[in-house]
Amino acid sequence: MSDPSKALFSVQNLEVRFGAVRALKGISLHVNKGEVVALLGANGAGKSTTLRSISGLSRPSSGDIFFAGQSISRVSSSQIVRLGIAHSPEGRRLFGSLTVAENLRLGSCTRTDKAGIIADTERMFALFPILRERHFQLAGTLSGGEQQQLALARALMAAPKLLLLDEPSLGVAPLLIKYIFAALTELKRQGMTMLLVEQNIKLALQLADRAYVLRTGAVALSGSSEELLSDDRVAQAYLGAA
Repeated sequence: MSDPSKALFSVQNLEVRFGAVRALKGISLHVNKGEVVALLGANGAGKSTTLRSISGLSRPSSGDIFFAGQSISRVSSSQIVRLGIAHSPEGRRLFGSLTVAENLRLGSCTRTDKAGIIADTERMFALFPILRERHFQLAGTLSGGEQQQLALARALMAAPKLLLLDEPSLGVAPLLIKYIFAALTELKRQGMTMLLVEQNIKLALQLADRAYVLRTGAVALSGSSEELLSDDRVAQAYLGAA
């Protein structure tokens, strides 16, 4: 069982409003060091808003976010990266007019350890070999799957302690989805802590240790991946059914 008292990261009673709309309605969740935790649910359930709140892109109306024993709910997004949280956003958000190499360098812009940056660049090329081949190619000319690999590598270049992943399979060809999730499985084996938003329930639960299922901004279900794989209520929440 997962122990919240040992969590590397936690969200407590988090509420986010956009005008009169309550996007998140007091959710609580946690991720322990070395865990992969999935956030599941239908479109509009609040999954991306949760990640954006964690990375400082959306500000909570109430509640708190803790990372490594420190409240970060009022910390700037740039400082959150420096603390050890990296976000690979939905839609990838690459700098299309810059090369693969330049995008990777931007991922490491908060770091000063030159030897470590060089070593991590080589590590990214080992994890995503196509990026070595495309080293000097403009990011905007890559395929969807290649762009997703670059977005993941760019986030990892920040040397995060917690990696936030928003829809890594979105807009990616099936063959490359398998490749990307194989890379994520390798990261898990290496001990990377991840919070994953993913529409593909089966892929998410095969990778994750635990999951939370969101429905209209609230946690509807939570449990181990094994438990949730066999729970019909997961599909109901995913489809927005009662």
